[in-house]
Amino acid sequence: MTSNFKIYIKAFCAILFVMSSLVSTSQGDTSTFKAQFALGLNSPSKNGFVTGFEGKTYNLPTVNLGIQYMFKPMLGAKLDYSFSRISNQKEAQAFKLNYSRINLQAVYNANRIFNLSQNKGVFVHAGPGISSVKPLGNFTQNKTSFMNAMAGVELHFGVSDKLSIYTDVSYIHGFAKDFAPISDGFGAFNGNLLTLTVGASISLSGCYYCE
Repeated sequence: MTSNFKIYIKAFCAILFVMSSLVSTSQGDTSTFKAQFALGLNSPSKNGFVTGFEGKTYNLPTVNLGIQYMFKPMLGAKLDYSFSRISNQKEAQAFKLNYSRINLQAVYNANRIFNLSQNKGVFVHAGPGISSVKPLGNFTQNKTSFMNAMAGVELHFGVSDKLSIYTDVSYIHGFAKDFAPISDGFGAFNGNLLTLTVGASISLSGCYYCE
């Protein structure tokens, strides 16, 4: 396990402790506000790289942080931020880059469709956002930003009425132009991203599964 990955694990645990402390002071009748955070991996599309600068098929880490507000038991919205690290394949030119995004998404509670037990849940989310790519090392001048649209599915398991452990699979489609000139793409990325994360969703106002 790399030292950087250990740092992310420690940060993840620290956030869990802080958010758990906040839960103990929050009150409410319904699960209106939720704080979510997750850690996992990412897989970038191959066509998002310049030839010779291809990224690994799977990369660590991906970190997601978000706040969710449910207008109704079945419908809500969330604002979330994500950071991902991508590095080169073994055969490619050495590079690393930071891929970050921020998205405003609609959230649909699909529990009734799947008729799951009370401590399980399925949530579908989708919405637009902005992606930012910042190469590191020798290619820092090749920064780029572009619009994106993402969609994902969360599978939840309720640990308590306030805490849910979940896994999320999301796909982020980037609306980026081709690199012009192509040299601007060295060490950069303008494609799509698939992420798989595991995390915690904490209700800050009442019971997570109350309706």
